[in-house]
Amino acid sequence: MTPAAAPASPLTWAQLRDLKCAELEGAADGWGKASNRADAGRDRIEHQLLNGLRETQQGAAAEAAVGRLRRLGRNLSYVYTECGLVRTALNSLAFEMRAQQRVLREALDDAESLRFTVHADGSVTYPAAGEGLIDGKPLAGGTASVGAAPGLLPPSELVAPNPHAAKAQDIADRVAKAVRTAAEIDWRFARILRKLKAEEGLTVPERTWTDTAGDAASVRAAARGYLKSGIPYEASAVARREWWAGLTDEQREEYLAVYPDQIGNLDGIPALVRDTANRDNLQLLIGKLEGRDGERAETQLAGLREIDRQLRAGRRPGDPPMYLLGIGDEGNGRAIVSFGNPDVSRNVATYVPGLNTSLDKEFAEGDLKRARDTAIGARYYDSSSAAIVWLGYDAPQSPDGLNSLDVMGDERAERGGGSFNQFMSGLSATNENGNPHMTAIGHSYGSRTVGAATQQGEGIPGVDEIVLVGSPGVGVDRAEDLGVGKEHVFVGAAENDVVTKLPSKQQSAVGAVGWAAAGPLGARLLGGAADQGDDDLWFGRDPASRSFGAQRFQVDEGPQLVSSDGVSIDAHSQYFDPARDAVSANNIALVAAGRQEKVKEEEYR
Repeated sequence: MTPAAAPASPLTWAQLRDLKCAELEGAADGWGKASNRADAGRDRIEHQLLNGLRETQQGAAAEAAVGRLRRLGRNLSYVYTECGLVRTALNSLAFEMRAQQRVLREALDDAESLRFTVHADGSVTYPAAGEGLIDGKPLAGGTASVGAAPGLLPPSELVAPNPHAAKAQDIADRVAKAVRTAAEIDWRFARILRKLKAEEGLTVPERTWTDTAGDAASVRAAARGYLKSGIPYEASAVARREWWAGLTDEQREEYLAVYPDQIGNLDGIPALVRDTANRDNLQLLIGKLEGRDGERAETQLAGLREIDRQLRAGRRPGDPPMYLLGIGDEGNGRAIVSFGNPDVSRNVATYVPGLNTSLDKEFAEGDLKRARDTAIGARYYDSSSAAIVWLGYDAPQSPDGLNSLDVMGDERAERGGGSFNQFMSGLSATNENGNPHMTAIGHSYGSRTVGAATQQGEGIPGVDEIVLVGSPGVGVDRAEDLGVGKEHVFVGAAENDVVTKLPSKQQSAVGAVGWAAAGPLGARLLGGAADQGDDDLWFGRDPASRSFGAQRFQVDEGPQLVSSDGVSIDAHSQYFDPARDAVSANNIALVAAGRQEKVKEEEYR
């Protein structure tokens, strides 16, 4: 659909000249205060009232009160967002109008210096000047108007143009352009501001959040020159941290209100700020996807809602606080969740999930639990510990599980490794400890992604330890090639985890007939193109082998691949679970907490 053109505007150059942009900014400040009050109310509900109510009250009445408080908090979140959008729209309007006032002022100053007269309609009168080629008399003055070029084309070669004519025409054109552009700006922002209104009543239905997502998109587009151009996308994580620290409170508030998606996912921004931005962006994403059809939207919406539910739920005793460090719907979805504040924790572990991971309900329930369990385990040994699940890349998707591993190439790991390094650089930049202890944990294909990250640039920024569990190989053949020293590389490989015994691609080619007929899992079951004992896996040397040289730690052998209950690959998914594999979960927690000397070792394969 072609957007409607801006209607003709009665705006005059005198009105543009006299426009008081400071009044627009004053109005913006008022909306900003309303936004801040809503934010303060929401914060009090979420961090004081709800927690206090849960800790002191029980029963149906208490649950009803919690429900009402949550609705009120959600309503205040809506007020915070909408008022913030109005503020930024008004500030953006003032910013763009000031630019046109500068253009107009320069044209009027030029006219004054040349003693031209600018009329109310924008035409410019200039005096006689120069001399005729024949009689030597001054050439008559005239008037330049928009779209005309008087005096620029002489009637014959014997008549010279008035030297003021071209200058007057240039001034008239500049005045007209400034007025025309200002009128278009006024029309564009008027449309945006008219849409920024709430429905009647005290509730905020789901469809309203869908509208809010559209409102935010409109204001973002309009504020591109005012705000977005200032975001240092190409800067280092340290430079981004310094940029944020150098902003005024008002500037930070506007960025958070209008660009929560950009600020919340910008590595180098403090964790508390990212959490605030991403919680707001989460609501916008939910509203956006609720307005869409299709399996992808429904799948991601289920994941977003589950993350939102966990963020709003009260913390159980012993649970670390939850921080949303990244969220997005691009690709297979993005989500980065920390349990514990990574900026103040001495120990920070980041877990990279693998094959078939995407932003869905399974991820929000299962992968977040892995990070939570790791954080709880690490905090048992050192209370200053945090654990993060990082879904910052598109992991390979194999609908048939291990029977279609042709999707498991290196490309996604290489791209993901670069993004992972940027994230870890951000953690290093914002951590307040002088020398934090950082651990990278890769599970399944995530171990290949961690391996790829170690081979880019100078390796993974700030990382001291690497943990690889359920790994089909990491892309290098020696632990020392991972850049942290082989004594700082730890490997968990369950005896019944088929992924840790996938044959190499070369072996797969040799057993092509059985492989094609049964797939990798089938070949493993049939004893065909499986690991031939030469330490080579799908992505290189077996990390659990002696020749690789890492520190192998004890894990439970896991359920058998084939039993009376059928085929199971559950051995691949229990490394983090203290209920199903307490030894493995504890060993991972020990490494994450910097107590790796207490890890229980296992014999090499």
